Amino acid sequence: MSDELKDQINEIIRDEIQDVINEYVETVEDLEKENGGGFGKEKLKVNIPKDEIDKLIKEYKKIKKREKSNLNQVRLLDKHGNFLK
Repeated sequence: MSDELKDQINEIIRDEIQDVINEYVETVEDLEKENGGGFGKEKLKVNIPKDEIDKLIKEYKKIKKREKSNLNQVRLLDKHGNFLK
């Protein structure tokens, strides 16, 4: 597996998790402001273990391999042999 692919997947996962965390923090901040409380303005950061990234990459590759298989192509056909849309 190429390091470039690992890095790209790692970056996508990290960005998605960071976006969810930032949305949560903003929601909590808005609720705290409405209720008169306070909350830090720092953004949270998440570290993802490489083992988890490797598992996700492996699962992703299995899914892509299945999508490219002949059996999957047959499933994409209707009873007349035309591709489903």
